[in-house]
Amino acid sequence: MDQAPGSPQGPRDQGPQGAQSLPTCYRHPDRETGIRCTRCERPICPECMVSASVGFQCPECVRSGSGTGHAPTATQPRTIAGGTVAADPRRVTKILIGINLAVFLVQMSMGDRFTHRFDLIGRAYVPILGSIEGVAEGQWYRLATAMFLHDAHNYIHILFNMLSLWWIGGPLEAALGRARYLTLYFVSGLAGSALSYLLAAPNQPSLGASGAIFGLFGATAVLMRRLNYDLRPVIALLVINLVFTFNPAFNIAWQAHIGGLVAGVVVGYAMVHAPRERRALIQYGVSTLVLAVVLVTTLVRTAQLT
Repeated sequence: MDQAPGSPQGPRDQGPQGAQSLPTCYRHPDRETGIRCTRCERPICPECMVSASVGFQCPECVRSGSGTGHAPTATQPRTIAGGTVAADPRRVTKILIGINLAVFLVQMSMGDRFTHRFDLIGRAYVPILGSIEGVAEGQWYRLATAMFLHDAHNYIHILFNMLSLWWIGGPLEAALGRARYLTLYFVSGLAGSALSYLLAAPNQPSLGASGAIFGLFGATAVLMRRLNYDLRPVIALLVINLVFTFNPAFNIAWQAHIGGLVAGVVVGYAMVHAPRERRALIQYGVSTLVLAVVLVTTLVRTAQLT
């Protein structure tokens, strides 16, 4: 026969003559009770019972959680995008800057051979490597590795990008939360690489974190509009960057900048405008859709070049 809630569980709950008795409160062994904590299921007496949304909880479960049956993280403060507020709101930005600087040092120490092995190129013969290289040759990793490379002969390139990443990325990371910020960064960077692969000449190499950073620019504009902040400073900064982007004298891969910017606006809008009840689904769903566009773009261009 099934035992009813609160019925004896073993020999220790039986009296001297085997008579049945109720279990005792785990905090007050001298008190019998028929109530159990809805979370840990330990017996608790009326003095230890704490009302919850469903049933009662023991004091220890209340201290470790919210007192309503939810996990302890349920009461953590959240960012405007639903992310967890971190003790160091710029940690991911610092890590990204550190990775870019570390790769730049490797480029300087190993020379152009290393750079040409990992930069973004459609399909071309690379003399220093002595072979035909490119994304169309199955080297899809170049779409991602190019995001962390910079011109090793031009310190201004990495300096400007890292300063932009610190100024724009830090506050945006604090507003979105680490996971959403990192998703935005990589989706924007890959979108920039994909558009560059699609539109640029197949033998034109490109590299740099600018695609991802332009995505951060776009998301920042969306966030500031959402918070009713003055958009003029970020728009002015974006216009200045676009002027440099389309200036032939600087030989900049404008395709990566535009691809990253568009992806940043789309993903950023989903991050800050998604309704709370379906927030994560919409945020990561839109990010997945943008990645799907990146995939289709890459497949189409590969088919053109092979």
